[in-house]
Amino acid sequence: MDLPRAKPLLYTGTEPVKIENEAEQIYLARATPRYSDADVNCLAEALYHEARGEGAKGQAAVAEVILNRVDSRAFPSSVCGVVNQPSQFSYTIGGRKPIREKSAYRRALAIAQAALAGAPRTLTGGATYFHTPAVRPAWSRRFQRTVQIGRHIFYRRGQRLASN
Repeated sequence: MDLPRAKPLLYTGTEPVKIENEAEQIYLARATPRYSDADVNCLAEALYHEARGEGAKGQAAVAEVILNRVDSRAFPSSVCGVVNQPSQFSYTIGGRKPIREKSAYRRALAIAQAALAGAPRTLTGGATYFHTPAVRPAWSRRFQRTVQIGRHIFYRRGQRLASN
């Protein structure tokens, strides 16, 4: 019969290390998700409508922009708040659009789940804006262009760099 240890062990590497102070206890906090199912669905829907023609990298970059906005004080603090902010994403203008390609949506959903699970945000250089080359929005002149991935050009706030 195994009895509980009198003193908890802290493992560092392969050898156990005894905790000298008996009053110290190690507790593992149960991880609580930072994002809700609604956030996952909002992000997946945005990826589907805004970037379904892109590869995984292009969709992940759009997810990065949305999550960068969530982390910014200049935008709403939830994924659904960012996605549904008026006039920010073209697919939200004029009402809800149907999802017709289930396989494309499943791919967008997988990318959204990975992004919300903490995938590194290293694609866009901190971008909080994007557009396709088919348009040239007036706001793009006010921001620093960071990268083009697929059919999207990404921007962030900050000093605009001169180009030669």
